[in-house]
Amino acid sequence: MSTPIIHISNLNFQYDKPILNHFDWEISSGECWMLGGLSGSGKTTLAKIISGEIKNFEGKVEVNFNENSELPKKVLYVSNWFQFTNLEGDRNFYYQQRYNQFAKNDTLTVFAELNHFGKEDNLDFEILESYLEPFGFENFKNQQLIELSSGEHKKLQLLKGLWLKPQVMIVDQPYTGLDTKSRQFLNQAFDNLIQENLTLILINNDDEYPESVQYFVEIENGKLVHKNSPKDFSKGEERMPKSLPFFLQDNQENEQESLIKLENINISYGEKQVLRNIDWEVNSGEQWLLQGHNGSGKSTLLSLLNGDHPQAYANEIYLFGQKRGSGESIWDIKEKIGMISPELHWYFDMNANVGQTIASGFFDSMSLYKKLNFDQQQQLEQILYFFDLKDDKNKKLNTLPLGKQRLALLARTLIKKPKLLILDEPCQGMDNEQTQYFNQVIDDLAGQGQSLIYVGHFESQLPKKLSHKLVLENGKVKINSRVELIKY
Repeated sequence: MSTPIIHISNLNFQYDKPILNHFDWEISSGECWMLGGLSGSGKTTLAKIISGEIKNFEGKVEVNFNENSELPKKVLYVSNWFQFTNLEGDRNFYYQQRYNQFAKNDTLTVFAELNHFGKEDNLDFEILESYLEPFGFENFKNQQLIELSSGEHKKLQLLKGLWLKPQVMIVDQPYTGLDTKSRQFLNQAFDNLIQENLTLILINNDDEYPESVQYFVEIENGKLVHKNSPKDFSKGEERMPKSLPFFLQDNQENEQESLIKLENINISYGEKQVLRNIDWEVNSGEQWLLQGHNGSGKSTLLSLLNGDHPQAYANEIYLFGQKRGSGESIWDIKEKIGMISPELHWYFDMNANVGQTIASGFFDSMSLYKKLNFDQQQQLEQILYFFDLKDDKNKKLNTLPLGKQRLALLARTLIKKPKLLILDEPCQGMDNEQTQYFNQVIDDLAGQGQSLIYVGHFESQLPKKLSHKLVLENGKVKINSRVELIKY
């Protein structure tokens, strides 16, 4: 009997409670496993233990590389989020820095990052080039790391894994932020790697996965449990339907109001034009779906609306009936907008507790610096109850599973009852039940007349009450209509 490439026995690990409890797992070389199940069950922790990122555990974790394989003797963990630094090794970025031409140039370019990675393992750059075009990444070489969207950061991580082809690769949420074409290419690439005897573990709850997956497992009560398919993965507790908090009810406007009006918008970074001749108007009571392939310009467009992009002043932009740059402050804009995005999550103060996180939405800050008045305190308690977060109120954000972190940030966007909600891939990191629950909340808000813009790639993870659609392609408007949803 051959020696398993990964052998785990009697593994124990805990944070404030046991996560892995006498955990056993054996994986043979060339196998493909899909690890799913509940948010917070220990999937990411296990991945970090296998890859060596977490060392303070009890039990045995052995990686037995194949000495006869041509693949590098490495375990590569592709995390859900890419943690990059500036040129001085610092991670202390701020959210708007991504769009600031004068402040963003202290991170590596994509090419420099890949060049550094390739030199460490003496990799062939011709092989990398073969991945860039089908993955839609050939035009990103000169982009700064801080300029990339969440989907583009995910592609960069995946490109490194496909290029390195280690003996063991663990990918956490492989499809996060990826459009349909990129997901299809990735699944084919995974299948090809398995043919080369690479061992693959995918941490994933999506219905989409490569054909090469042989085993479906999850962690239950700290132990490994086999399943027949992803449909058998454990589901989160079904949430009891609740009425919207009183302060979020009856959002109907007496008169239709123009919330956003863009006329012939053009945005460039050096020689690269990101948005071209964009015309778009959003009126109160409308619910827009914003779609487009990775790199199509969606994130840049949203940054113009939220007041975070400095080039907004050089374009014809009207927000809430007032021309941008006519005397309003950025806080006047943010007061009327509630926004969540993966990038905002990256830069948020993860040491804040849940109550502080949600309450910071009153002040559009990254943490809570002001004392709440009586009405604000009441709204906080209502929304904690509504999102089932009352028991987590005093817990630090970084101690919660990713899905609950995202729910807290979603609550933060709603607490000030904004005129416009901007929801950029809001369900990244959530399990299927949390996604369904949140989108039901969005549908309830839409039924009350809430104006919103929703960015999402997965048709199965979209709210039902979306009235309009804007589709971007290569920085231009491809579709601006009410037609049925299409796949992107």
